[in-house]
Order: sequence, then C-alpha cells, then structure tokens
Amino acid sequence: MTVVETRERICHNPSGISPPFPAILDGIWIYKPFGCHVENLKLCVQKLREESIEMSFKLREEAPASEECNGVEYVGVDVDEGAAPPSVVNSKKVSVVPLVFLIFYEVSGGPFGIEDSVKAAGPLLALLGFLIFPFIWSIPEALITAEMGTMFPENGGYVVWVSSALGPYWGFQLGWMKWFSGVIDNALYPILFLDYLKSTVPALSSGLPRIAVALALIVVLTYLNYRGLTIVGWTAVLLGLFSILPFLVMGLVSIRKLKPSRWLVVEKDVNWSLFLTTLFWNLNYWDSISTIAGEVKNPKNTIPIALFCALILVVRGYFFPLLIGTGALPLHPELWKAGYFSDVAKMVGGIWLSWWIAGAAAASNMGMFLAEMSSDSFQLLGMAERGMLPSFFAKRSRYGTPLVGILFSTSGVILLSWMSFEETIAAENFLYCFGMVLEFIAFVRLRIKYPAASRPYKIPLGTVGSILMCIPPTMVICVMVVLSPLKVKVVSLIAFIIGLLLRPFLRCAERKKWLKFSVSSHLPELHGENDVNINVPLVDILT
Repeated sequence: MTVVETRERICHNPSGISPPFPAILDGIWIYKPFGCHVENLKLCVQKLREESIEMSFKLREEAPASEECNGVEYVGVDVDEGAAPPSVVNSKKVSVVPLVFLIFYEVSGGPFGIEDSVKAAGPLLALLGFLIFPFIWSIPEALITAEMGTMFPENGGYVVWVSSALGPYWGFQLGWMKWFSGVIDNALYPILFLDYLKSTVPALSSGLPRIAVALALIVVLTYLNYRGLTIVGWTAVLLGLFSILPFLVMGLVSIRKLKPSRWLVVEKDVNWSLFLTTLFWNLNYWDSISTIAGEVKNPKNTIPIALFCALILVVRGYFFPLLIGTGALPLHPELWKAGYFSDVAKMVGGIWLSWWIAGAAAASNMGMFLAEMSSDSFQLLGMAERGMLPSFFAKRSRYGTPLVGILFSTSGVILLSWMSFEETIAAENFLYCFGMVLEFIAFVRLRIKYPAASRPYKIPLGTVGSILMCIPPTMVICVMVVLSPLKVKVVSLIAFIIGLLLRPFLRCAERKKWLKFSVSSHLPELHGENDVNINVPLVDILT
C-alpha cells in the first residue's frame, strides 16, 4: 500500500487530489474515518494519524530506494520525481571545511570577548570554565544539532524540529525568539569591530566617522551574504585562519615567560553573574548552523563531522590564549576586559603582534556577522517554505540566497545597534534560553513518540539517557534566567508577548488573504504539524 493509498483510506477526498494529510477542501477540515463515533472523533482522528505515520515509517524501511533531498534519505510525500528544491538549482552546496568555519563563527570567532571571565573569577576558574562548561552545555547542544539536523536536513533547522514535535504554533514561537536573539547578537559585531580598531585609528572612537564606517561595513557584509553561502563560507575560512594564526605566534613567543603558578589564582570576590554570562555567550549557538542544513552537501555526514571539528577548534581557541595571557604576565584583573589580548600581545611580542591581534579581532567580528546573518536569513526562508511566514520571505536571489530575509535581518541589526554590550549579551542569552528549552523538549518528545524515524546520525543514548543528557544544560538555563537583570527580563518578556500576538495576526492575514502563504512542494510532511488546533465541523462528519 502506498502512502497516498493510505491517505485515501483515511481521508475522504472527492476531488481526487492528494493533498497533505489531513485533507483540506475549500478551507474546511474534512474527515471520514471508518468505524468512528462522532463523540470519539478527536481520539479516532489521532489514532488514524498515528496509523498513517507508522505506515510511512514502514514504507521507508521496506522501500528498496527512497527519494533523496539534499544528499540524505529524506522521505516525503507528493513530491514530483526529479523535482529539485530551489536551493539545488540556484546555489552551490556548502562542503565540510567552510561549514566548520561557519560553525566556528556562529559559536566563537576566537578568544575575543572571553577576557571578562578572568576579571570576574580569576585565571583558575576561567581556565576550568572553558574546559568543563563545554561538557555541560556545548557537547549536548552539538549532539542534538547533529541528530536533529540530519533527521530534518532543510532550511529552518530548529523551527522544523519543534514544529514536528510540538506543532507549528510553538515552532513559530521558537523561530521568532531565535531570530530576534540572533539579530541582537549580530548588532554587536560592527560596534566591536570599531572598538578593536579605535586604538589604532582614534577617529573611529565616536562621531560621524564611526557611524559611517559601521554602516559601510554592514552594507559590504550584507552584500557578501547576498552573493551566496559558498562565498560566505570560504570568506569565513580565510578570516578564521587570519584570526587564529597570531595566537599561535604569541604562544611560541611567550613560552619562556610562562609561570604556571599564575594559573592557580582565584578572585576572592567572584562575580558569578558576569562569569557565567561570559561562558554561556561564548559557548552557545551550536544549533544555529541547522538553519542552513538545506544548503549543505551530503548533510547526513557533513553536519556531524563539521560540528565535531568545530567543537575542538572552539575549545582550543579559548583555552590556549587564556593559558598564554594569564601565564606570561603578572595578573591585573581590572585590565582584563574586551580588547586586552591586544595589550597582552604588545607586552609579549611587540607592537607588530599587537596590531595583528587587533586586526584579527576586527576580522573575527566580520566573520561572526557573516555567519549569523546567513543563519538568520535562511531561518526566515525555511519558515516561509513551511507556510509560517508570508511567501515573499521564500524568495531567492539569482544567487540562491534569501533576499528578503537578508534585508529584514539587516534592518533589525541597524535598529538594535544602539544597545550597550552588557545589555545586548544579557538580552540575547535570556531569549536564547527560552528557545533552547523548546528544543530540548522537542528532541526528547521525538525520541519517545517516533523511535523508528530515520536518523542518519543518532546519539548513542536511549530514551532515559537522552533525558539525563538534557538535565545539566536545562539547569544552566535556569541559572541564566535567575541571574538576568530586571531590565533584560522586561525587554525579553515584551519580545515574547510580541511573538504570541504575531502568530495569530499572520494566521488572520492568511485567512483574509491580505498576505500569501504557501508550503513548498519539495518539502515532506512533518510528523506533528497537524497535531494541534483540530477543528472538525460536525456537518462534515454527517454528510
């Protein structure tokens, strides 16, 4: 029995068309379940849905060959054979090396920004923090991204995971919170770029020159995103190498000056809020790469390998510069703030190394902007392809890039660039935490509800192990929420309320035909996209 035959057995569809299950005719939900009493309709509909999903899994296992989408086994329904997604036609795929550096810049970009950890807690806790915290947060998040990203290899990433597990309403809420936190994050980088250069070019400290250079930088980096993800990826590789090399040189120069006793110092009055915020900000966003999964070459292999390599690169990129900076010089905690590595380089190797570090920091901020912009814009495209946003968000440029998504995200960056550094980090961390809670729930729910679903990469843990793995990062989320300032909580609450209101408004706009919404034909049906808001008119059952 084919999937379409299974649907026709479950849904009455006099038009003869095979729409996504359940059948929708003229905007009305129509069900004709056999042997169901009206009073038990919802239970019966749920049972029939589960039967249909089980049948699709069975067909997936028994089929001698399955459709391929983006290089992975990804079985859909009602997909025209030979039809390729828009991304296949209009753009080149991202390979392993560029993807590693895109993840590197999504998460880290180098040790620039970790200086506050020494100021808050001292060298010992800072070093231990960047060794231990990845096991608590980064590795679980990266593993979940590898499993879910290969299970749903399409643009939209975590929005698709949550929609499949919890329904499109919560998928939309996650998408809004993650996009907004990503735009807040991206608003930092042009400002940090200028902050690292102002010591060399004092004119960039304030006034019109600073504003003009910031806007020019945003325009140039936005144009690179417009030209294609492959260009962004290889640009990230070049920027990454330029940012990493000076720390290797600084390490060699400083060997004779290292004193291990300096690494054992702990601040008497630890600023735990600043310390944990710095660790969290510098070691999160592993899931962001999932929003471009539809643009990755052979994602079932590429995504897990790239995440593993990027994890090693990120941890080493934090630990060894901290080891050098705290071991080669006497400790002055009050000096450890953003940009201090340039001063360390000057004292260790000379002015030439200081300039190189400053240039590397500026390049790092460019790379982080490029990677974040790609993630944010492709997320909007993926949401539009799933019918969550108006269809114009799914429009691609001639280079295959999400034109409207890029313009929309750039506008958000410009509008939010007025926020201070500390407020920006706290606000994005707060919103990011809410999104991660939904992702953990979706991961566990899909493991429990659909254990037989195809997972090209699967974390080698059972249901209980998966739940236990999510407990430590969830505890971290609780701590981050408690430590957030009141101002940040108010701003985040307002953003959350906007998301709750935005979804019904868009659905109203769709019903009244103010805006056009559509689901891309090349995408398969999600497990849970019809599990919520069931409205079955009684007249449709009795006629």
